[in-house]
Amino acid sequence: MISNFAFPTKVVFGPGAIEQVADAARSLRMKHPLLVTDPGIVKSGLLERLTEPLKNAGLRWALFDQVEGNPTEASVFPGVDMLRAEHCDSVIAMGGGSSLDAGKAIRLKATHPLPLKEYDDLKDGASLISANLPPMVAIPTTSGTGSEVGRSAVITLKSNARKTVIFSPHLIPNIAIEDPELTVGLPPHLTAATGMDAMTHNLEAYVSVGYHPMCDGIALRGVALVNKHLRTAVHEGSNRVARTEMMAASMMGAVAFQKGLGTVHSLAHPLSTVAGLHHGLTNAILLPHVMRFNMSVVLDRLVDLASALGVETDGISPHHAAEAAVAAIEKLNAEIGIPRRLSEVGVTAEMIPMMVPKAMEDGCHRSNPRPTTAQDMQDLYRAAL
Repeated sequence: MISNFAFPTKVVFGPGAIEQVADAARSLRMKHPLLVTDPGIVKSGLLERLTEPLKNAGLRWALFDQVEGNPTEASVFPGVDMLRAEHCDSVIAMGGGSSLDAGKAIRLKATHPLPLKEYDDLKDGASLISANLPPMVAIPTTSGTGSEVGRSAVITLKSNARKTVIFSPHLIPNIAIEDPELTVGLPPHLTAATGMDAMTHNLEAYVSVGYHPMCDGIALRGVALVNKHLRTAVHEGSNRVARTEMMAASMMGAVAFQKGLGTVHSLAHPLSTVAGLHHGLTNAILLPHVMRFNMSVVLDRLVDLASALGVETDGISPHHAAEAAVAAIEKLNAEIGIPRRLSEVGVTAEMIPMMVPKAMEDGCHRSNPRPTTAQDMQDLYRAAL
């Protein structure tokens, strides 16, 4: 069954939704889109699930398939050049968060002339981004980032050597096509890492500062869905129910974190640039440590999260319930094969002095419920090492 709804953008959701991509393109008056993806999507054959409906509808396209795992300018500017050279009028991005973020950045640079660093959210770059952007359709092939309904693109820039968040409501794709069938072939380790990215988005959003009851409700439900279905998605990759619910949880995480994220993400971003690690994997390893760090100031919220994680909280103290929430995340990590420590994935103590300043520069910790100093960042890295 296919459902159509808008929150915050139009979403076409359900198994087989990819078949509606040509209708989506026509509704946005696309004549010649640029397809943005990565080499793995092409090699896997998934790209054909996109191009076949376009071909049947008589639509022409150009293909940019060189998006990196952690996108830099090399995933953006050649795509912009191709968009202009081929006279493309729109963007259809397909893949994980990297491809979707690269598609957003290509779309931005098609009409905005300033260097990407000028659109940095930490510099109030959103004020420089207008609605004058070519239309975009986003098609995720993982259940993790939720970038298809998100307002930001995360690109590593040479000018500051860190993951830079480019943020604006104008960057939200016009239509998201959410087809869980596209995630069925995702390997277990990537299913686990991307799934814990979705968990972290929902959980960090729920404890982040600020008042947003709608995001809070979505975040709690997202946590519950990941806890219920991620194990099955990892160990029974062809289970359509688990794949569908994980795609929903991923989308919900991206909607929820418009409220804010936290210190997990500020710690994780430098691990991509310095250690070359998968973002979701680092989130998963760091999450229990930051939950304990935050416990003293968000005890009541961790009790709520314990319930969402399946903990029976009746008759136990708030502190024990909060500890049980942390233990539930650690148990989930173990059961889906996430390494317990950063040292198990190649991180060394010598990297920490390089990462702490980058973590402090990252804006995500500004909405963490407990203010986080450079010493705190260092202590958390060492605790997770």
